[in-house]
Amino acid sequence: MTSQTNSGSCCSSDGSCGSAAAADGQGVGVTTVYKVSGMTCGHCEGAVSKEISALDGVTAVKAVAASGEVTVTSGAPLDEAAVRAAVDEAGYELVGTV
Repeated sequence: MTSQTNSGSCCSSDGSCGSAAAADGQGVGVTTVYKVSGMTCGHCEGAVSKEISALDGVTAVKAVAASGEVTVTSGAPLDEAAVRAAVDEAGYELVGTV
């Protein structure tokens, strides 16, 4: 069995993702919770967060693999097709909003 220690992966040994492009949200803007299927670990959370964070207007992203939920804060409502494309680019499937 191999161990990934500091091999460029964003996952730590406990499965948490240390480099996810997420912020804690400053309470400003629109917050939407999306349901995403296929996330199983911190690396998954990081991949989804990174792609959604790249969308214009996004100020914070928090992905939780255990629940399959991704909370996105943005300056204005996001186009669901753009969010779907970002999630697809990360390799996962946007199921809808919660």
